[in-house]
Amino acid sequence: MSWAVEEWKEGLSPRVLQKIHELESQADRLKKEHQQRQFQLESLEAALQKQKQKVENEKNEAATLKRENQSLMEICDSLEKAKQKISHDLQVKESQVKIQSGQLNSSKRDIERLEEELKR
Repeated sequence: MSWAVEEWKEGLSPRVLQKIHELESQADRLKKEHQQRQFQLESLEAALQKQKQKVENEKNEAATLKRENQSLMEICDSLEKAKQKISHDLQVKESQVKIQSGQLNSSKRDIERLEEELKR
């Protein structure tokens, strides 16, 4: 089959044949360069898609973490309010204990005084 491809070159001058050879070589070289660049382009496009997917995944993860952080902040606020309420309740109960302790001491003194009066 290659003889048919080369048949059209018969009878051409050596200078023209040399130029045809140079042009064919240049065409082959350009074809190879084109294939290499096409491969590079496809590789870069694949890498770009991979990076886009990575960015999208990171955005989703960031959104998830933001929601989780918000939820944790709300829990912290709730716990802080509960802590303040418990602290207030504790102060109230400590005050009541002090009052009752004072009343108990007063009652003890009254009992001691009454016992002393009974002994007399």
